[in-house]
Amino acid sequence: MNFDDTPQEAEFRSSVRHWIDDNAPKYLLPYLEKASFATMDLGDYNANDESKAWRKKKFDAGWACLSWPQEYGGVGASPIERVIWQQEEGHYAALGGLFTIGEGMCGPTVMSYASEGQKKRYLPKLAAGEEVWCQLFSEPGSGSDLAGLRTKAERDGDDWVINGQKIWTSGAHHSDYGMLITRTDPSVAKHQGLTMFFLSMKSPGVEIRPIKQANGQSGFNEVYFTDVRIPDAQRLGEVGNGWSVSLTTLMNERLSIGGSMPTGFPEMLALVKSLQTGEGLAIKDKAVRDKLADWHCRTSGLKYTSSRMISALSRGETPGPEASIGKLVAGSMMQDMSMVALDLQDLSGILVDPELAELSARFQAMLLRSPATRVEGGTDEILRNIIAERVLGLPGDIRADKGMAFSDIPTGR
Repeated sequence: MNFDDTPQEAEFRSSVRHWIDDNAPKYLLPYLEKASFATMDLGDYNANDESKAWRKKKFDAGWACLSWPQEYGGVGASPIERVIWQQEEGHYAALGGLFTIGEGMCGPTVMSYASEGQKKRYLPKLAAGEEVWCQLFSEPGSGSDLAGLRTKAERDGDDWVINGQKIWTSGAHHSDYGMLITRTDPSVAKHQGLTMFFLSMKSPGVEIRPIKQANGQSGFNEVYFTDVRIPDAQRLGEVGNGWSVSLTTLMNERLSIGGSMPTGFPEMLALVKSLQTGEGLAIKDKAVRDKLADWHCRTSGLKYTSSRMISALSRGETPGPEASIGKLVAGSMMQDMSMVALDLQDLSGILVDPELAELSARFQAMLLRSPATRVEGGTDEILRNIIAERVLGLPGDIRADKGMAFSDIPTGR
């Protein structure tokens, strides 16, 4: 595969580079350069306001949601043009975290299942950053086993009444709308009795409680639904077909997360080249060099796997189970790398102040956040099963509840 730009791609890259140079919020660059994994401190500037302002500027110039159709807020760009944009945006891409779920997961699902009027109402505002979306999937008793969810939706005339709880909902406290998967029929097998909706997060009966994390952030939330009413017009897909709808979201989620997840390898290489240990530069240590070689191979593998996914997208194919590979490898790699980095820093590894710690405390932030990367978007175990069954063609796990009505599945309750 030739990774050099074609003349057309080189011209596109040049136009992207010039536009970013002329329009990017350069006053934020000192903060963004110090941004650690999943953390961004903009000092006296409001992170959400700055993110929305950058997003709106990109949208007005035709640089937001590049691959989306023009009528929904995009420009119909090719997958490789989207990749070029991501490469050139650099540190400013950190301002896009607020919109990752909306653009990468909710938007494609709405595009596939909503009415034409709804697409034209919601997607351009999502693309412009005027409305933020979240994904209401996991529950306290059904994270990895998503089809085991218990949030109920009961029909009442032209409405559905929702009762239940979701957890680990990223960005719910900043969101205007959410995609919600519910159980509408407990008398059939668990994968068959699900239905997907979207709703305003300001709906009466919706309660959002941020969860305090070990790294001091509160990106995840608990969301409670008490007699929340959703019009049937806001149903995505057919009643009982929510599992198929959710697969569209999940495949795009794993592509969105796994296809762009940083591994930390460039930062690790920079650290060991400059870090002095009791026996000299860290990079001179044979054990460190052995680790670097392993991480370099994995990073290269992720690059080429991502390139295959981009090639598939350029042919108009739907993201497949191969997208699970990126998240599986990168998530465990980040955790392993951050632990080694802190070991090499010895006692200074306990410093979390970006002004004092090595590489602005990036590895400290990565260590505290990396366990979540191995859970969100599918746990390591779930992803291994997906790869084994749907990529390698191995036999599936034995399921004792297969074909059993959800209401008949034994529980500890």
